[in-house]
Amino acid sequence: MSILVVGSVAIDSVETPFGKGENVLGGSATYFATSASFFTGVNLVAVVGEDFPQEHIDFLTSRNIDLSGLSRESGRTFQWKGRYGYDLNEAHTLDTQLNVFQTFRPRIPSQYADADYLILANIDPDLQLEVLEQVRSPRVTACDTMNFWISSKPEALKKVISRVDFLIINEGEARQLTGETNLVKAARAIQGIGAKNLIIKRGEYGVLFFSGSSIFAAPAYPLESVFDPTGAGDTFAGGFMGYLANTGNLSEEGIRQAIVYGSVMASFTVEDFSLNRLKSLDYGQIEARYRSFKAMTHFDAL
Repeated sequence: MSILVVGSVAIDSVETPFGKGENVLGGSATYFATSASFFTGVNLVAVVGEDFPQEHIDFLTSRNIDLSGLSRESGRTFQWKGRYGYDLNEAHTLDTQLNVFQTFRPRIPSQYADADYLILANIDPDLQLEVLEQVRSPRVTACDTMNFWISSKPEALKKVISRVDFLIINEGEARQLTGETNLVKAARAIQGIGAKNLIIKRGEYGVLFFSGSSIFAAPAYPLESVFDPTGAGDTFAGGFMGYLANTGNLSEEGIRQAIVYGSVMASFTVEDFSLNRLKSLDYGQIEARYRSFKAMTHFDAL
């Protein structure tokens, strides 16, 4: 089954203590779609400018990503410039130029309206609500957000949260949304808002999943080399949703396994700048790392 993703396609410039990437492919929808494409077909809705390189179009198309919903508008593509210190869990934004993304109003092509799986990537929650009105009856819906929307449009965001099946956010956003420093308390408060299932991303510390009274914790895969964490959260969401769409298994066991596949995909992304590592990745490598992840976290009762 295919996935519909609505979000940003961008040009990034990123600097970390281990190198830099200038004017590289980025954007929430880009990372999500590329990751999910290893498991299922992906339909993408976003906007780019006249300057968006054809080589990026060719790459996305080569990944079985349908770009019928990608519009090219007069102007420049959304650009983000950031820097990471040795604490790779936090990006410092140096410059943001919304450009054509500033007037982006998602219009879902008719062939996408029956999507079974929908991810609302990091965009204005009012636009996320508009997208929900344009799709018919998706089997699974999920959304992401960011600190800017939490502070500027909290009520609209809460409406989105109450209407989707999965909320996927990072630990800083969970604390900001609730005012709680303890993540378990923050999770319970978000569930009180109406979140059915909550995934809290914790960077190098892994992921926490909350559903009803159930809690699942998955570590991050330990790596010797981490070059660029940009897009890791979106890559996680792509692997998570892609695996769910591939298997159709929405049991708690199926969701937990999807979380591990999401963590596996994120672990590859951070090994190079932009989507470079995903471009060289094959499914055999994904399966091998999943088996390694499983062995690393397995233990028997004595």
